[in-house]
Amino acid sequence: MVLFGGDEGNRYKLLFETGGQLVPGNQVLVGGQPVGTVDEITLTDDAQAQVDITVDSPLHEGTTAIVRATSLSGIANRYVSLSPGPNSAPEIPDDSTIASESTTSPVDLDQLFNTFNARTRKGLQDFIRGNAAVYSGNNEEARATYKYFAPSLQASDRLFAELTSDQQALSEFLVSGSKALGVLAQHRQQVAELTTNANQAFGAIAAENEAFSQDLALLPPFMRQSNTTFVNLRAALDDLDPLIADTKAVMPQLAPFLRSLRPVIDDSIPVFNNLSTALNKPGPTNDLVDALRIAPGVTKRAHTSVRPTLAALADSQHLIEFARPYAPDLLAVLGKLGGAAGYYDVNGHYVRAQPGGGNVFSYNDATGGLEPIPLSQQYDAFSALGISPQLRCPGAATQPNAGWPNPTDHPFLDDGSLDGDCQPSDVPPGP
Repeated sequence: MVLFGGDEGNRYKLLFETGGQLVPGNQVLVGGQPVGTVDEITLTDDAQAQVDITVDSPLHEGTTAIVRATSLSGIANRYVSLSPGPNSAPEIPDDSTIASESTTSPVDLDQLFNTFNARTRKGLQDFIRGNAAVYSGNNEEARATYKYFAPSLQASDRLFAELTSDQQALSEFLVSGSKALGVLAQHRQQVAELTTNANQAFGAIAAENEAFSQDLALLPPFMRQSNTTFVNLRAALDDLDPLIADTKAVMPQLAPFLRSLRPVIDDSIPVFNNLSTALNKPGPTNDLVDALRIAPGVTKRAHTSVRPTLAALADSQHLIEFARPYAPDLLAVLGKLGGAAGYYDVNGHYVRAQPGGGNVFSYNDATGGLEPIPLSQQYDAFSALGISPQLRCPGAATQPNAGWPNPTDHPFLDDGSLDGDCQPSDVPPGP
């Protein structure tokens, strides 16, 4: 009793319209898990299949059963799938019978084919052979298609269930569709042209598939950036609420302003028309667009002419460097010329001049004539009288700064390279 005794399970009889190719030993499953086996299959007096099963736990009223196939291939690969009743329902006693109202027999392919007439079976046969020819040599693609075939069927099943859920709406839809197709048939020429144009349009779109691929690759970052922008925009709109509230007081005054602005806008219409003509006027080389179009050529020519100019400027650099320190003296002469000639009498304006140099000529007693005095001796007469000659540096016409007379601080001596024998301290008097 200890070794071989114990509970052998609960036995029930299930009545099906057909045995569904069940054999003793097939499994009984609940939720995909084995809970029992098929013990025996017999035929009742009313030509029903009685399937005796043994399960581990007792069943409750409301239990249903259906015969299913493990796969499409094979013969004796069926099993009984139970949908147990609620645990709150009374238990079904052992050796009880579950009637055919609570069971479902499988539909085999031969039963389906038996519903077809000879012509339909021949067409189905040709269809299957045609599919075999289509998929011949395309096994990998077929496997990829079969991967999504079952989800497609499930989606189609849900679609048809929704379509048939409301018979009235489906009938109205079919009637309206029939009327629409009738209208399309009356305008089949236009529909054909539309189809041709659509084909050309889709062909043009397909030719730009690389650009579309790039657009699709850039779309997720764009959407993320747009999301961030819209989030920030929401905060910006909250900040704009005070501005909108403040503008409410100004809005009544805006109408008179706009009325006054309208004449200005009316008068500006000819101006903008003239501006449009200046920007784009019919004819060659007569507007701003044409000028911009020929600008690159002008730039190239200018670039060609600039090179000799730059070379000339580079060659004259030493001349400019030499003349630059004397610019203040030259400008002082030009600026003070009017003041020097400000004196006038009955004969008109005249200039008062005062010699600032030394003696240029000396009298030669031997010859009795004038002879030029050497440049180094022209200021000897001033030295004899105790007068220092003026040895002004280039640019000495300007006022000194606090750093003078240091030659390195003089702005026109180029760090002392132009001082020579001049005196940086010899500058015009004044602060």
